Amino acid sequence: MKNEGYRVLEAENGVQVLEALRREPVDLVILDVMMPEMDGIQACFKIRERSNVPIIMLSAKSEDIDKIAGLTTGADDYVAKPFNPLELVARVRAQLRRQSFAGSGAAKAADDAVIEIDDLIINKDRHQVSVRGKDVALTPTEFSILELLASNRGRVFNIDNIYQSVWKEEKFLSDNTIMVHIRKIREKIEDNPREPRYLKTVWGVGYKID
Repeated sequence: MKNEGYRVLEAENGVQVLEALRREPVDLVILDVMMPEMDGIQACFKIRERSNVPIIMLSAKSEDIDKIAGLTTGADDYVAKPFNPLELVARVRAQLRRQSFAGSGAAKAADDAVIEIDDLIINKDRHQVSVRGKDVALTPTEFSILELLASNRGRVFNIDNIYQSVWKEEKFLSDNTIMVHIRKIREKIEDNPREPRYLKTVWGVGYKID
């Protein structure tokens, strides 16, 4: 990361991670799952209680169930060890690029910045979502996926479309990763995630919001 020009803060465990985040503003967090005192899963939960900073999880475990566990804690991406350092750099760039794209709409007209779909309200400039007047906390990746689908009502996006639009990169995640993010969004915005009112599946094709 330093060779790529990033300023890096290091922490030996989850407790030190939380302390570092309290001291200084951070643009992205890379968490190893296996850490002493407080592991990466616990640290991710704690971070999500106070911040939507992008989080990339690292783990020696590569089974899909382990990836799902990492993502359901609120992580935005998951990299299994061993990995090519250049791949991790690419993931970091993709997350930061996505954040910069998300924050580039300050000059938009106010009516373009707010999407209203029945009781679902999405404020793109403020990165805020509410359902029936109640605020919903989404991770940056969850928000970007929801914003993409809501901004293109009726259009069906497949896995590749979503990845390229949200990450601004060619797809290098498994299909399962997008599916986990979709599931988490539904759990947060739908009354019954099994029968979604907003975020719908078009079987064999992809996802849409009407």
